[in-house]
Amino acid sequence: MALRSVPVIDIAPFLSGSPEERRQVAAAVGQACEEIGFLVVKGHRVPRELVEQMYDVSRRFFDLPLDEKMKAHGRERSRGYGPIGEEALSYGLGKAAPADVKESLYEGPMDVPDTPYFRGPEGAPHFVPNVWPARPEGLEAIWRAYYRQMERLAGDIMRIFAIALDLPETFFADKIDRHVSRVRAINYPDQAEPPLPGQLRAGEHTDYGTITILRIEDAPGGLQVKTRQGEWLDVAAVPDAFVVNIGDLMMHWTNDRWISTLHRVLNPPRDAALGTRRISLVFFHQPNYDALIECLPSCQGPGRPAKYPPVTSGEHRNRKFAATTIAS
Repeated sequence: MALRSVPVIDIAPFLSGSPEERRQVAAAVGQACEEIGFLVVKGHRVPRELVEQMYDVSRRFFDLPLDEKMKAHGRERSRGYGPIGEEALSYGLGKAAPADVKESLYEGPMDVPDTPYFRGPEGAPHFVPNVWPARPEGLEAIWRAYYRQMERLAGDIMRIFAIALDLPETFFADKIDRHVSRVRAINYPDQAEPPLPGQLRAGEHTDYGTITILRIEDAPGGLQVKTRQGEWLDVAAVPDAFVVNIGDLMMHWTNDRWISTLHRVLNPPRDAALGTRRISLVFFHQPNYDALIECLPSCQGPGRPAKYPPVTSGEHRNRKFAATTIAS
């Protein structure tokens, strides 16, 4: 029976439960990844106070005047402030559409070592310096703490994935130990003026990496996912929980056994266009740039050959990222 809603899964029994409880959590996660590619995770051990601080400091940043925010606009779109009009996610699927109605702040790996792997010609494009806003005070420290929590949670989820895929629990460890993940706060402002035809807060797209860990607010104009049956489903904001979805690389890794699902963020209804501001906190988990993504042993066999040629994590990410940038 196909899932008709995004399941809510408590992963606490995997983190501290019995072997049977751990297998049950992995089985539930595996079913969600196979049927719909999305799940809502509880029992994640991310401090609620830190999440609240992350929301508060990010909201105060977006409330600054545009000229102040633009001081943190980086040369790389993957770092610093990105104003409204800079991105159209549907472009990643080859679909022309107006720019998404959102602004964002983006930062990447923290405390990058000064060694050839990170700073050499291959690594440097993935470990570009972060661009930290000067205001509000305390933003950098809070973002760094949040990044570390997301890094830890992503590692926990990848261990669950390994069990769900009949692999050793540590199978992914050496492929994500120098990951190139990014944290992003996205501000979807009130829409005082009607959007352009075909324009959304975030156009339909899939994500690029292994997983995305998302914290959403309960506000009109929210997240929707598209099922294998072609139906768009709303994703509700569950208190003290994170939305998790798999990305294109995980779909490639599993030979399409797991699905990287189309999703989008709708505009608020016109009769509720004010008071509908929405901020999302997003962690895009991406393996080491040189990790080779090729069909997993448990996802191929007689009559089920590998569908995709091997590709490195970094090469795949660069192609997708370039495709969604609006030329200036």
